[in-house]
Amino acid sequence: MEYIENITFDELNIGDKASSERTLTEKDLVLFAAVSGDVNPVHLDADYAAKTPFKQQIAHGIWSASLISATLATVMPGPGTIYLGQSLKFLRPVILGDRLKIEVEVVSKNDEKKGVQLNCLVTNQNEKPVVVGTADVLAPTEKVKIPRPVLPEITVA
Repeated sequence: MEYIENITFDELNIGDKASSERTLTEKDLVLFAAVSGDVNPVHLDADYAAKTPFKQQIAHGIWSASLISATLATVMPGPGTIYLGQSLKFLRPVILGDRLKIEVEVVSKNDEKKGVQLNCLVTNQNEKPVVVGTADVLAPTEKVKIPRPVLPEITVA
């Protein structure tokens, strides 16, 4: 069984870093469109996307941002983290097959509110920045180690 464990506010130090990785698939595009309602054809229609400046389907920008959220929620600080805000810049498109690396780094802590600010960087397999910015979270104060939830397999028609 796989577990996820948090890093509490008291355990976090300025300069601490964590990362995760994910590859964009067609299934990701379809499922993200289904749950968000964003059915812009640049994401879902290869023929339409071929006529855009990108010349191919691209991911929803917020899909990349959601990978930052997932890293904060499951890696650092981990389970119990509350996402308060973010400031992001989308620097280049993410295309099918891109392998993204999501990196977060603690840059400040607020002892009174147990708040943490992290720099966020998402790069593609060519080490080109895709998204940069910051995230503000409330870090967990109690240690938690739980089984990683097993998500249902979803088939896209």
